[in-house]
Amino acid sequence: MIARISGILDALDGNSALVRPEGGLVYEVLVSAYTAGRLGGSIGQPVTLQTFHWMQSDNQGTTLVPRLAGFLSSEDRRFFELFTTCKGIGNRRALRSMAISTAQIAAAIADRDVAMLTSLPEIGKRTAETIVATLSGKVDGFLQLSVPGPAPGSSGSGGAHSGGGGLAREALEVLAQLGENRTQALNWIEQVLSQKDRPRDVQDLVSRVYQLKAGT
Repeated sequence: MIARISGILDALDGNSALVRPEGGLVYEVLVSAYTAGRLGGSIGQPVTLQTFHWMQSDNQGTTLVPRLAGFLSSEDRRFFELFTTCKGIGNRRALRSMAISTAQIAAAIADRDVAMLTSLPEIGKRTAETIVATLSGKVDGFLQLSVPGPAPGSSGSGGAHSGGGGLAREALEVLAQLGENRTQALNWIEQVLSQKDRPRDVQDLVSRVYQLKAGT
């Protein structure tokens, strides 16, 4: 089992990343659209991805092809493994569906927000309902994730390394109590915490979220 890969990010092509560890080999790592977006500014820089390794059956089951999926954190990998326990969600489909952050998808499941889930690639209404029925009550731990910091290889500090996760969790609960949809609230929180001028405390973060919501 290949659990982690570190190396230079040579290229990104759609949902595939080419990672070159020391020694000259180049590995193709399948990534979600969300992960690809986070890696977009890291071409030519060192990256580390938590990986999930499996054998994919091709050519009507006569050929087994090794596949490697990569994630920005072990929590994202754990969510991927949980997500694929849903009927109809295989490994490749799960990756294509994970177009937003793990915390946002988990929030949609917790809120039984079928409409939000159907907005994800390759997720129809019936599949969304199956996801909610299968995973509701199992995703609470993923709602506590830190808001991601800068992409691997970029400069600056981010939420996962400077207390942003605690702020995000508290602000999320405040916004939920105020009637905001958790998925949308997480999106706003992520946008605010990605700004260079970080909020001082929860009250400041919530205030900035409502400024963002109002377009000011």
